[in-house]
Amino acid sequence: MDMDLENRLVSTDYLPEDDGDNPLRPRSLREYIGQEKVKENLSVYIDAAKMRREALDHVLLYGPPGLGKTTLAAIIANELGVNFRITSGPALERPGDLAALLTNLEEGDVLFIDEIHRLPRTVEEILYPAMEDFTIDIINGKGQGAASIHLPLQKFTLIGATTRAGQLSAPLRDRFGVILRLELYTPEELSRIVSRSAKILEVPCDPEGALEVATRSRGTPRLANRLLKRVRDFALMLNDGVIDRATASHALDRMEVDALGLDMVDRRMLEAMIRHYNGGPVGLDTLAAVIGEEAITIEDVYEPYLMQIGFLTRTPRGRVVLPAAYAHLGLEPHGQTMF
Repeated sequence: MDMDLENRLVSTDYLPEDDGDNPLRPRSLREYIGQEKVKENLSVYIDAAKMRREALDHVLLYGPPGLGKTTLAAIIANELGVNFRITSGPALERPGDLAALLTNLEEGDVLFIDEIHRLPRTVEEILYPAMEDFTIDIINGKGQGAASIHLPLQKFTLIGATTRAGQLSAPLRDRFGVILRLELYTPEELSRIVSRSAKILEVPCDPEGALEVATRSRGTPRLANRLLKRVRDFALMLNDGVIDRATASHALDRMEVDALGLDMVDRRMLEAMIRHYNGGPVGLDTLAAVIGEEAITIEDVYEPYLMQIGFLTRTPRGRVVLPAAYAHLGLEPHGQTMF
């Protein structure tokens, strides 16, 4: 089954238009909408670190993609009033890459490592003493002439982000003092985000129009902002630039994003499970082969939202399509083995 996954509009993966200088990104905890528990706790930790004049403890942020982990890391650095350095697990190929970053950090700085579960093991091992004792040991030279250099580091805060907390090694996970899970957003929270973004983009958007975009954004701010930009184009051509419910609904229908935020890929996946396997149970690897997608992507990108809206469940024997999905697709459940 050929799916245009590269150009998938509702992908929660990072796209160039979601760039780091994006004016839609909030800059402070006060501006950051949603994730109330995370914000409340973070506020306490940040204020306490500032009062003690110490670096904030290392922070691990985890949850599905597109929920604002990078944004939150930048906000933490901003609230602390320190420098913010950003990199990712796959970009740190050799221990020297990480050592160069660490030795350039100033007192209290924040180093953000996205996709930290993808750090090579040799690089990860340098992080252990760096996080715990603020030192690193570098081997200089080769063979008999090799010498170990012991370098002290400034006290810094490491913020790691991952969509797959379960793939982190136990020694690395245990070195984070603050572990925070980001949850998918409610339509009401996303509606506030859409309204805020529309103001920044100077697009007239009424509350019903914002809610329509929010409802179809799969619980994800990154997607809400992306859909808003596309709906803005339709509104400009069809409604003098004003986003109301009818315009938003028409635009999103044209983009094949349905009333619950499912696109062609989601619908094909559910329909394939129903057509080929009576709705399940279907093993993850089998499902990945049927729809031509990686198992990791199914787990990280498709499943969290489909499970949140009650369309899919995981059982010991595999994935099962639930009655609500049949109703949404206009299909009749038949001969399904639930568990």
